[in-house]
Amino acid sequence: MTVATSLIPGLDEIVSQGDSKRLGEVARRITELFVQGAVSFRAHHVDLFDRVLIDLVPHAEIPVRADVAEQMSVIVNAPRMLVGQLAREDEISVAGPLLRSSPAIEEQVLLEIARAKGQSHLLAMTERPKLSPDLTDVIVRRGDRDVVRRTAANVGALFSQAGYSTLVKRAGKDSVLTLTVGQRDDLPDQMLKELLAGSAEVIRRRLFEAVKPGRQAEIGRAMREISGAIERVESGRNFAPAQRTILSLYRAGDLNEAALLGFAKAYRYEESVAALSAMSGVQIATLDRLMAGDRHDPFLILGKAIGLKWATVRALILLRIGPARTPSPMDIENLRSNFMRLMPSTAERVVNFWRVRQSA
Repeated sequence: MTVATSLIPGLDEIVSQGDSKRLGEVARRITELFVQGAVSFRAHHVDLFDRVLIDLVPHAEIPVRADVAEQMSVIVNAPRMLVGQLAREDEISVAGPLLRSSPAIEEQVLLEIARAKGQSHLLAMTERPKLSPDLTDVIVRRGDRDVVRRTAANVGALFSQAGYSTLVKRAGKDSVLTLTVGQRDDLPDQMLKELLAGSAEVIRRRLFEAVKPGRQAEIGRAMREISGAIERVESGRNFAPAQRTILSLYRAGDLNEAALLGFAKAYRYEESVAALSAMSGVQIATLDRLMAGDRHDPFLILGKAIGLKWATVRALILLRIGPARTPSPMDIENLRSNFMRLMPSTAERVVNFWRVRQSA
């Protein structure tokens, strides 16, 4: 506190007495002094104010802390310790201004807050002019509907492959989010295809009308890929009738996990593979080869990547074994345990590799 006494005589006594009103008055005066000279201050000047204010502002009343946060939120070289502490506060009137716009908050501090705080803090972050992929990964995973919608609508937000996968998954139950994500210029073609595959016809039409002409062409191409050419499969199986069945389900809005589970439990191989292809973006030919392989792991990976329940994954495993064979309970339990331990992010990376490889 000795560095502050030259600025405010008697400061030691004010702090020791713990008078929040007097602390607030002093905090306001020093903040005003900093704001007035911030443009010309060098790093060591800012550090001096940081050491002073960090001892004062957190002990002041909420209105004072909120006022200081508001003033600091637009200053590039704002005191970083103070800004970080105020941004971590549970009181959103204090943390909000800094989370929304402060250029002085470090990325690691934002990540820490995004992982630990509630929806009001996440919502404030969605207003930042730029959001990194690491930050949006956390926000779209933890955020509620409003938070995720606002994040998707932020033109300065960047998304990783995993982040976009989460957005597309959540958009399957949120038509507003579908329209928002579909209008993003940086949405990869494969993700656009998955977004359209999981949306109702009326939403696709609205999206087509809302986007720019260039995006309209991409949507048209994606829809042709979803509903178009019948794949040739090396195994000689005829998937054409199954693809028509799945397309009808998709158009009716009934292509979902329950339909896939029904096909698998009924040992309807072609329909199961065609449904899994439409839901995962992995080609039928690729899935058919995986079905013929000697390992169950690909279906644990696929199930985890697209959010299937263990009951559905188990039914797919039994389907590939066939009705004439029965796996041991121990084998099934080992598979279930492996499925539960498998991280979605790991599974998504593998499935994305399959998609890229088949495109190449």
